[in-house]
Amino acid sequence: MTLTEVIEVLEAAYPPARAESWDAVGLVCGDPARRVHKVLFAVDPVAVVGEEALDWGADLIVTHHPLYLRGTTSVAATTPKGRLIHRLIKHDVALYTAHTNADTANPGVSDALARAVGLTGDLVPLQPFPDDPWRGLGRIGELPEPTTLGEFAARAAKGLPRTAGGLRVAGDLARPVSRVAVSGGAGDSLLGAARSADVDVFLTADLRHHPAGEFVESGGPALIDAAHWATEWPWLDSAASILRSSGVTVETRVSATVTDAWTRGY
Repeated sequence: MTLTEVIEVLEAAYPPARAESWDAVGLVCGDPARRVHKVLFAVDPVAVVGEEALDWGADLIVTHHPLYLRGTTSVAATTPKGRLIHRLIKHDVALYTAHTNADTANPGVSDALARAVGLTGDLVPLQPFPDDPWRGLGRIGELPEPTTLGEFAARAAKGLPRTAGGLRVAGDLARPVSRVAVSGGAGDSLLGAARSADVDVFLTADLRHHPAGEFVESGGPALIDAAHWATEWPWLDSAASILRSSGVTVETRVSATVTDAWTRGY
């Protein structure tokens, strides 16, 4: 299949028009006419992922996070990003990004996160688009049976890949939990939506001290704060499955390389 044909499948699932205006999604480098045989899925476009792609013989890397989110005037090999671009182009490896358009897709990043931590049944957006109630940020779902916050946190820790930071919990560990909201990546902006959603706990990443403390103290749902990378990693297999089920004849691989920014906890 050509790179163009692979991108058509990805963009049908993750429409670029649904990306935020500040985002940078789509093809970063690569010849659209070139044949693609192997596709590596990863969260971050970083050097270690580039090396994994080269070692495996990938023709395309699909990442969640953009390489150049804020644009650039140079791709010189004097910076880590520039060196990565040079390596990929030199070896004919394309790079494609699906970011906020994958966050809001159905199924998207938060659907995969919800399933990874044990939510079942129908999922609905935590903050739906005004014009599409089935797409939007975050997801709300139910556990198969009620549990406690402590037990749910332990289940979530098992369902997500291990990172140096693990999970942090805010709330009474004995609190009953059955209805859960999740959002892959930084979820500070969705605290208000979680408060209004009648959920028992909100699981996300990158929560800050003051907003989290005030949220719990004012009677909001319990909070679980996971590593940013870990909350988005489950989406990789979902994206790869969409590509495989489309009939596109390519081999896919999900990178298990931990690229979370934090490498050691004490």
